[in-house]
Amino acid sequence: MLAPGSTIGILGGGQLGRMLAMAAAQLGYRCHIYCPDRESVAADVSAEFTCAPWTDNATLTRFAEQCDVITFEFENVPVEPLAALGDKLMPHKRALETAQDRLKEKRFAQGFGAQPAPFALVDGPQDLANAIERIGAPGILKTCRDGYDGKGQWRIFGARDADAIRLPNAECVYEGLVEFEAEFSVIMVRGQDGEVRFWDSAQNAHSGGMLVTSTLPASNLIQNQVAAARDIAAQVAEALGYVGVITLEFFATANGPVFNEMAPRVHNSGHWTIEGAATSQFENHIRAICNLPLGATGTRFETIAMDNIVGADALTAYDVLAEDGEAHLHLYGKKEARDGRKMGHLTRVGPAVDGAKRP
Repeated sequence: MLAPGSTIGILGGGQLGRMLAMAAAQLGYRCHIYCPDRESVAADVSAEFTCAPWTDNATLTRFAEQCDVITFEFENVPVEPLAALGDKLMPHKRALETAQDRLKEKRFAQGFGAQPAPFALVDGPQDLANAIERIGAPGILKTCRDGYDGKGQWRIFGARDADAIRLPNAECVYEGLVEFEAEFSVIMVRGQDGEVRFWDSAQNAHSGGMLVTSTLPASNLIQNQVAAARDIAAQVAEALGYVGVITLEFFATANGPVFNEMAPRVHNSGHWTIEGAATSQFENHIRAICNLPLGATGTRFETIAMDNIVGADALTAYDVLAEDGEAHLHLYGKKEARDGRKMGHLTRVGPAVDGAKRP
């Protein structure tokens, strides 16, 4: 159990790191952010900030010496330099190695009964043509590595679309489109002793590859498929020896849950847990990596809606507080409100339930 006043290192300086740091402060911990970008909204609420490249092994080693435990807030941290962190990193870097490669991730999840969309490796124009012929169109071409919120992806409706794509100099994966009724995510926390707890699954809506809103309760179709999806998530976390919060995204279809992707971290679709759950995803991640008892994950309200605030919408976000005294506003402190940039989120909750159940 990590003593109060200890230092938690966080790799990455974005809003997820910011909310982790705020949860850590509530539990009496200090946070030290490591990020290559000078502008860091996580550093704004943390005790220390190291701005250096991921490949600076000497600085990473000094950073590790100043931290008692280290975690990460996004999955695109280069894995090789993390050897400088020793055994302080939680979750283990094998989770990053798996999640950073979409092809490896799909094959890994298949080993635990997950059903992904039909897919094929694409390493050139002929591979893409073969994949479209075998799997069919429409489909989506994605880079195997990097890319999030719809970046590094191309929608393909036929051979003509494929011919127009300038393929990146990197491996890609082609996925057939899935006919689904809804989207949902399984968010769970696993402690150092192997204890696992789940939050209720929200129904997610996306636009342009970016999450727009998460709502609870989810549809009956989703609720009927959550148990099977949770079983897959628990097996994945067990196989990775995972410690902390992990998220698996699924499509709810007529034939059961279809695996989409894994995020070895706290997740946008779990932001509602700050107000809506007995213990938020951020606090439970801190509890897990610090070897504290996990908190209850029950949902506290009958209805919950979380909406992302994107781009210039942040300029009028305070107006919501005047319109709705029960709205909970979270702005991330980002200076430039660019199109497509997540600037914050807004959570609205309905009537309270009599005692939060523990999924």
